[in-house]
Amino acid sequence: MSYMEGRRVQLPVTDNPPKMSKPSAVVTRRAALVERTNVPAAGVNTKKWGQGKAPGAQKAKAVVQVQTTADPFPLVSEASADVSKKEEDAQLCQAFSNTLLPVEDVDEQDTGMPQLCSEYVKEIYTYLHRLEVEQAVHANYMQGYDITERMRALLIDWMVQVHARFQLLQETLYLSVAVLDRFLQVQPVSRRKLQLVGVTAMLLACKYEEMYPLEVGEFAYITDNAFTKAQILEMEQLVLKRLNFQLGRPVPLHFLRRASKVANSDIQMHTLSKYLMELTLIDYQMVHYHPSEIAAAAMCLSQLLLNGLAWSTTQAHYSTYDEAHLKPIMQHMAKNVEMVNSGKTKFQAVRNKYSSSKLMTISLIPQLKSPLVTNMTAALNAT
Repeated sequence: MSYMEGRRVQLPVTDNPPKMSKPSAVVTRRAALVERTNVPAAGVNTKKWGQGKAPGAQKAKAVVQVQTTADPFPLVSEASADVSKKEEDAQLCQAFSNTLLPVEDVDEQDTGMPQLCSEYVKEIYTYLHRLEVEQAVHANYMQGYDITERMRALLIDWMVQVHARFQLLQETLYLSVAVLDRFLQVQPVSRRKLQLVGVTAMLLACKYEEMYPLEVGEFAYITDNAFTKAQILEMEQLVLKRLNFQLGRPVPLHFLRRASKVANSDIQMHTLSKYLMELTLIDYQMVHYHPSEIAAAAMCLSQLLLNGLAWSTTQAHYSTYDEAHLKPIMQHMAKNVEMVNSGKTKFQAVRNKYSSSKLMTISLIPQLKSPLVTNMTAALNAT
């Protein structure tokens, strides 16, 4: 507790009261801190927080009345009244905000776990939201290109198989696709070099995410020596230059872990969300959605399929998206599920991957063939 925190200056009732400076800076900063963290200040009775007038309002008013009555110097009285009014207004605003949006602080119990960064985790995700906008992928960026949507899907389906074969981290796959799309939207390439860009993107993602990244020769081998190590290294330099060496774009997994914590989801719901997210990698119509939107929509659809639960106020607060915003994204995800289930697409790498017992055979659960998926797909096709 700071020196001034919790104190209130009250002038004695005398004929010659001492002059005092305005302490408004201390009071105003404390009120702002309380408003930002949604945590009551020290000494506040939490049982009455947000009900009627804010704690301390009556006491502040009493101080003003004593000073105004007994003080013959209007300058001191007005200053004290101004300070007390600012404090009262700030506390009333905080109480009003808490009444309108009663959101649980999901990080409150993590103060004893430094690896969870509970003191500034909210600021971290605010930064990630800003970063995903700065490094966004635009819709229909391949318009007028030599390569097509189907060629991109074929490449990513192959990259999913390579990723599984080398047993790389989940983040590596998402970052590989992000680097691929971000490069292609600023640097058109020929069909012959599309696979070269794909393996180069995965090489960069490995260097960024993996503790023991694969060697260049291994990527040349996986392409059946269609490209040499020199060609891969040359493309690596071009990709880095065109992306201005900015590889820190967040991936949907970063936001999904946060969403799972807020939803208090179990392993089945988390795995189903990962399956829905990974299916979006192949869908060219979804490249413009932000990673945070993909993660929130995957969690929202998963809990609808498994538990029939709607998107809560707390989830909307932490994800920054309401259910209406996520609805078209969920419809695209339902369409992807129906396409792989019905065999309308030959790109089955993701479905085969999640049919493994290691991933709870999540792609084979009956909920993925429910009327909810069919209705969402029909709604998307009708638009």
